[in-house]
Amino acid sequence: MPAVPAPRLPVALFAMDPVHLPELFPPALMERLRELVRIDPTLVVQDFTDPGAAAALAETEVLITGWGCPHIGADALAAAPRLHTVLHAAGSVRSLLGDAVWERGLTVSSAVQANALPVAEYTLAAVLLAGKDAFGLRERFRRERVYPAPADYARVGNLGRRVGVIGASRVGRRVLELLRPFELTATLYDPYVDAEEARSLGAQSLSLEELLRTSDIVTLHAPDIPETYRMLDRERLALIPDGGVLINTSRGALVDHDALAGELVSGRLGAVLDVTEPEPLPAGSPLYDLPNVFLTPHIAGSLGNELARLGRTVVDELELLGTGVPLGHRVRQSDLARSA
Repeated sequence: MPAVPAPRLPVALFAMDPVHLPELFPPALMERLRELVRIDPTLVVQDFTDPGAAAALAETEVLITGWGCPHIGADALAAAPRLHTVLHAAGSVRSLLGDAVWERGLTVSSAVQANALPVAEYTLAAVLLAGKDAFGLRERFRRERVYPAPADYARVGNLGRRVGVIGASRVGRRVLELLRPFELTATLYDPYVDAEEARSLGAQSLSLEELLRTSDIVTLHAPDIPETYRMLDRERLALIPDGGVLINTSRGALVDHDALAGELVSGRLGAVLDVTEPEPLPAGSPLYDLPNVFLTPHIAGSLGNELARLGRTVVDELELLGTGVPLGHRVRQSDLARSA
């Protein structure tokens, strides 16, 4: 019997900062990837106009992108006439893709759901530690080196603590899911989620102002779009009760930074900030040294070994693509108006 020819594999190309490639696709995952596509792991494009990329683009059918990928616009597409799919091994694709991608009808997928998981985990940890006043008490313990008096713990604890979630994004929904096992009271503000859906997510739907007025801890998970720019302005920040804590793992632009700094310097509020505006903050910012501010360098999203989860999402999507099954994490142009 004549041998059955091996199935033809689509031609793929990496386009990202090559520093991320080994963590996104560690050896076992890279091997699995190369069983699904023809790809040169030593060729990682950072500039679509580079002459060295031209020959590869001309044959590319699947573009595997990540952080550091150049903008995919009309010129890049003209150089890649066979391209039909973009698989993004990171989060948002909104700034990555030009209108020409949608006009040509390319299939686009993103690992944004996988990237949401560590952000939600960071947020859960921040909520629970904030409820115990772990950040403030740690600073006090370092300074005084004695245990506080029992009376100083009167407002500490997570039993019945009210947590206000702003935004039923992928991260926001996962946060609500993670909060369920705890005896916390969750509320939600999202203009696209009605009361019934909020209940199904384990939260009470409130207006933004009512959520702020009634929350001990407020956590931001809304997209960075024109409608959300500085949604927490001076007036809204003032609604958060004294001693409240703001957690921001979304984008710094959602908060009026000067107004927030005023609330933090006064000591009226506390904050857990993984993102700021600007990012990073100027070296002279008082937020670096305030005892009521826990500031981290944008670490909530996927880092280190968590990046392999993003690469695995791409490989899973390639398997679906090869069998003709709809992709599990497809992005449509209409999604971008309400997503980060």
